[in-house]
Parts: sequence; structure tokens; C-alpha cells
Amino acid sequence: MKVLITGANGFLGYYLSQTLLSKNFTVIATAKGQCRLPIAHKNFVYEEMDFNHPFAYDIFEKHTPEFVVHAGAMTKPDDCEKNQWNAYLVNVEGCLHVLTNAAICKSHFILLSTDFVFDGERGNYKEEDERNPVNYYGKTKLEAEQAVEEYDFDWAIVRTALVYGRSISGRDNIVTLVRKKLENNEPYQVFTDQLRTPTYVEDVAGGICLIIEKKAKGVFHVAGEDVLTPYEIACEVADYLQLNRQLIIPVTKEILQQPAIRPTKTQLDIQKAKQLLGFQPTSFKDGLSKTFATAF
Repeated sequence: MKVLITGANGFLGYYLSQTLLSKNFTVIATAKGQCRLPIAHKNFVYEEMDFNHPFAYDIFEKHTPEFVVHAGAMTKPDDCEKNQWNAYLVNVEGCLHVLTNAAICKSHFILLSTDFVFDGERGNYKEEDERNPVNYYGKTKLEAEQAVEEYDFDWAIVRTALVYGRSISGRDNIVTLVRKKLENNEPYQVFTDQLRTPTYVEDVAGGICLIIEKKAKGVFHVAGEDVLTPYEIACEVADYLQLNRQLIIPVTKEILQQPAIRPTKTQLDIQKAKQLLGFQPTSFKDGLSKTFATAF
């Protein structure tokens, strides 16, 4: 079976491609610009594609994928808050374009979404809980989710949270950024007043692969089980790497204000994914070990 991935040059793209290839799927990886994925496999194809471009449908007609994983998005909340029109074009209009093209092939459509569709008032969110985003990034992802829910063919939505791991593309995530700051002897301000469920990147790829293998439909939370603040995450990274945790400065949102409001408690309940998909998350401790097992 053929799986088309948008945003394949991003952080998740390498891991998702590798996971699907290991299961003997054919992967059509798409993104803007040249391929940045160090993958050489007979079942791997890269196509340069801007999913907002009106002629993106040529790629869909050429490959007729049975599954489409829409991972391409503008994901930095502060950038979305400061550039709302661009965020809307990428996250909402872009999703609509991919849905339209996927419908040509009657593809099973899978959207990668976020814990930020919730307001963070209580945490431990289940898939069916009310969505009420507090920043513009979350609002665009909510609109994308609503568009997917109107899709005429099979669909799934995967919500995840604070994805971390070794970055093949070079873009930092919370754990690699902490390492970089501390190794450079730079102080780093980190929030103590947010609760998240950090998710190892290979777990997201594995969860998506399980959805494809089982042809599962509906909304699934695919995240870690450890509930940590960003400050606790940073301290665990420092301790694991034996770096100076005194450089990690605890702050609250009142002290360090950002353009985009962050929801306070967005822990995701993953029982549905465990029961229906057989999803088993990696502990944060083991995720750190896997992340830093190979020198950068």
C-alpha cells in the first residue's frame, strides 16, 4: 500500500518514513524544496510539492495513495500568533487543499494535530472532550480537525504533545535545545506552570503506522504517559547528560510573556490508543536514552 506524507522534511517525516518502510509500505514523501531525508530504499519516493499549490493534485493522481498523512503545518505558536494570515493559509487552507486532493483517490486521511486544541483548564483530556483553544495555532488546528471530520471518506486525527527526540532535519525540540544551551553554558528560562505529556518522536510515527495497519478511524491521542512541566523536562535532560542544571531558570507565564498564550494543563489521556491500537508509549527516561544514544 502507498502512503503519501506531507511535510516530510520536517521533524516527524524521517521517523514516519522509516517506520512505514520497515512495514513494507511504499512511501511517497512530499515537501517544499529538495529532499532532506537520508533515506535510500526501493519503496521510498520523494516528490517536491507545496500542498497549497493548485497543481498539487498532479502528485496525487500520479501515485493514487491509499493513505495520506497530513503532517505539514506551521507549528510554532508564537509564529502563528504574529503571522495569523500565513498560519491560516498553511494550517487551514492547506489542510482543505490536501483533503480535496486526497478525495480524488478516496484516500484514508490522517491529520496530525495537537494538545493545543484544548484550553488547558483541567488536563487529562480524552478524545471526545470539548475543544477550546486559547491561541491562534490551536484555533487553526481546530479548524483543520473540523474540516477532516467533514471528509467524505475514511479519516483519523492524531493529537500529540511536545514531541522530542533526535532531529535529523536539524530543527531543535525541547530536549535538544536544553542540551545546546547548557553545553554552551547559556542560561535557559523554562516554564514551571504548564503540564504536558512529552512524546518521543518514534512513538508518534509508530502510532500513525498502527492506525494505517488497522485502518482505524476517528480521533486518537498518541502521546507519552509521563506528566511533566517544561522545567522538569529540562532538569531531567541536564541530569541525564550531567550538565549544569543551575543554568535552568524556572519562570512562569507572568514573568516570561510570549505572543501566544500557552494552555496550562494539556495532558492527553491515551487509553483509547492503547486499547484499540495497541499503542505503548516510551517512558521519558527511555526516550532521553534513545535521543542521546547516538552523538549529534
